[in-house]
Amino acid sequence: MISMTAPDRNEEPDLQRLISDYGNSLLRMCFLYLKDIRLAEDAVQDTFVKVYTSYSQFEGKSSEKTWIMRIAINICKNYLRSSWWRRIDGSVILENIPAEVHDVEDDTLLYQIIKLSSKYKEVLLLYYYQDMKIREIAEVLQIPESTVAVRLKRARESLKGKLKGWCEDA
Repeated sequence: MISMTAPDRNEEPDLQRLISDYGNSLLRMCFLYLKDIRLAEDAVQDTFVKVYTSYSQFEGKSSEKTWIMRIAINICKNYLRSSWWRRIDGSVILENIPAEVHDVEDDTLLYQIIKLSSKYKEVLLLYYYQDMKIREIAEVLQIPESTVAVRLKRARESLKGKLKGWCEDA
């Protein structure tokens, strides 16, 4: 098992470095999770506020990226649970996707990923968009590695069925 060193509890986090290292990938993940760029920006901001205020509690049991992604996912889930969220139109307008997220001409795959249930969408986003390993995803989502592998397999199968004929490999 890889050993991580915990940060100095008296030291403030280098927020500029954290934003530089994780800002774009957090925005991309939050947008695909929440389907609204403004909410995603708010979620990223809330994530960095939480990271800044809780950095002294980071024990180093996982990578810094894993810890920050876990915070972002929890914030997105809290947004989705709020009563305000239930009153807004949850439809996705793909033209409003930020350039870092939407840099391909054909948005069929992206649209199908957004339509997946959250348990499948989150493993796909973390695996393919955040380049995390199954072990890291299990830590972020706080589920067994076997569950991550099964969800990843089922998500791929679901996408394959929905994208049949879209490309030669499907």
